[in-house]
Amino acid sequence: MSVPRDIRQRSEALRKTLEHHNWRYYVEDQPEIDDAEYDRLFQELLALEAKHPELATPDSPTQRVGGAPLPEFAEVRHRTPMLSIANAFDEEAVRAFDRRVREALEVDAVEYAAEPKFDGLAISLTYRDGLLSEGATRGDGTTGEDVTPNLRTLRSIPLRLPKAADTRELEVRGEVLMYRRDFDALNARQRELGEKEYVNPRNAAAGAVRQLDSRVTATRPLRFFAYAISRASQARWSRQSEALARLVELGFRVSEERELVQGAEGLLAYYRKMGQARDRLPYAIDGVVYKVDRLDWQERLGFVARAPRFALAHKYPAEEQTTEVLGIDVQVGRTGALTPVARLKPVFVGGATVTNATLHNEDELRRKDVWIGDTVIVRRAGDVIPEVVGVKSKGPRRPPDRFAMPEKCPVCASPVVRVPGEAATRCTGGLYCKAQRKQTLLHFAARRAMDIEGLGEKLVDQLVERDLVKSPADLYRLDVETLAGLERMAEKSAQNVFESIQRSRKGELERFIYALGIPGVGEEVAKILARHFGSLTAFLEADWARAAADKEAARKDHAQRKKRGEPLRPVPLEGIGPELMDSMEKFLHERHNRDVIRRLADAIDVMQAGARPAADGKTFVLTGSLSSMTRDEAQAALEAKGHQVAGSVSKRTDFVVAGEDAGSKLDKARSLGVTVLDEKKFLELLRKT
Repeated sequence: MSVPRDIRQRSEALRKTLEHHNWRYYVEDQPEIDDAEYDRLFQELLALEAKHPELATPDSPTQRVGGAPLPEFAEVRHRTPMLSIANAFDEEAVRAFDRRVREALEVDAVEYAAEPKFDGLAISLTYRDGLLSEGATRGDGTTGEDVTPNLRTLRSIPLRLPKAADTRELEVRGEVLMYRRDFDALNARQRELGEKEYVNPRNAAAGAVRQLDSRVTATRPLRFFAYAISRASQARWSRQSEALARLVELGFRVSEERELVQGAEGLLAYYRKMGQARDRLPYAIDGVVYKVDRLDWQERLGFVARAPRFALAHKYPAEEQTTEVLGIDVQVGRTGALTPVARLKPVFVGGATVTNATLHNEDELRRKDVWIGDTVIVRRAGDVIPEVVGVKSKGPRRPPDRFAMPEKCPVCASPVVRVPGEAATRCTGGLYCKAQRKQTLLHFAARRAMDIEGLGEKLVDQLVERDLVKSPADLYRLDVETLAGLERMAEKSAQNVFESIQRSRKGELERFIYALGIPGVGEEVAKILARHFGSLTAFLEADWARAAADKEAARKDHAQRKKRGEPLRPVPLEGIGPELMDSMEKFLHERHNRDVIRRLADAIDVMQAGARPAADGKTFVLTGSLSSMTRDEAQAALEAKGHQVAGSVSKRTDFVVAGEDAGSKLDKARSLGVTVLDEKKFLELLRKT
């Protein structure tokens, strides 16, 4: 039976009215009706939809109350990576940023879009045909968690956008946060219920978004602020400031404190202005963000490693507090480095209670002259790692000889050595040392390494203390029965960890290299190595002296070709210096390490990363969206074939790959006569080369 026309019209009117009041309250901060009147309208719509279920559309305000709990979050691969932004902590770093931007663009002055740096949880929202279809956390920047049901409960996130050319497919980036007043009210309720209070608004917001039960999220006072459009089916803007204005038109809340400023002095003036206003804002910020306003200039500047060259986060100084040193311990890290750590009388600093703080190394400890009983200044470096800044007042009982690094490892009793030319003192025990073994296993299992979910600190502690695992290779000999016999490991948990270990038996070469924990080899270096060598065998058999000589010859050739204006050839192992090559050679030739790697290679199917770069590699530029792969995947495919991918089009560009909604790069390619490939021709070229 069809719904009577008057009831359908009433439900549509109620939906529009409720969304209007949601927008006025959560976006504009200017409510027009009281809570009782809003609740009356909401209950009326709820009753109509219960009586006529066909009226309950996905974008109805009633769908914000949450649904049944999820067993786990699904993974979402971001079509455009959610990259980190480089940090600056002083004025000179900001001036250097502006100078680099001007020199790269070859202009005298640059206009920047400046706004507060929200202290919340980064989120990506995808709209298709105007409807919210997906919401994901940042995760590792490439892959996040699908938290769509939870984000639907936020009344500051539009469920439906006006129909327009740019909302057919739109990806919005922003931050979920909690107002200070709402956070205080939440903790007051927690106290009344006798439950644990939250440390700070950021942690409370992050925890609420990652609830498996969206009905819990719906009870939390969360808000969403948009700060970027990362993708649109048809962009009508050419500047960051215009994109933010468009977001306001679409019903999103963006920072009202955003400004356009000129040059380095404009950036610094904005930083100081926001610093003075910081405590008056309704939400917490830990700095400000600068972005080159022109989007075509952003494209020209491109990216380095995991950060854009066109943006900078200017952080405010970390909060500092004073407390007493109760003791000084020595911890042993993954590489064997011994780090003195101050045990502190608990102190609340930077949004968290701190009981331990690093003293970095023996030289730093002696320079700061810290000892037990001293009153010291503590801060959270980068608002993350607690550190002792210095001594405020000396304790009453200071012995003349206050600290000496132990001669033997405090964990395994192996001799320790002071590394020539370094401040570090290291344990020589290697994987025999349980402290190093634990950190090695945690690094190996990390999400960006072999991604073994469930292998956390408590489980690793037990595996090492019981001598069940002496190297990462031993993980692949564990069975469910052994895991289930450990403390706090039920049969289901043991099965989940076992299955996660089995899933890691197939891994990408770059992840495997990173997981080995070679000193100095981070994610980006691991990617360079994987692209260069292509296979694990080639990497393990590398002649590093020859590699260094080849690289030096290639750099000289590169410089000569650039002078003559000839096509440039890729420089092998660009970004890897002789010290790092020496570190890898020592690590890979150590007998124990080679044995562990051999056993790992037997247990894991390490996927090849493609052929070694060809000497006649071409230069490509990617623009627009491809239906068959993401831009990152297209770049990886080209680099695996030995080609280079540039961020901007020039006379030296060989090909421009133009996908859907290609932008200004396509126009420039045509004006310069550069060969343009559509997706079909691009895929054909990949197959042939």
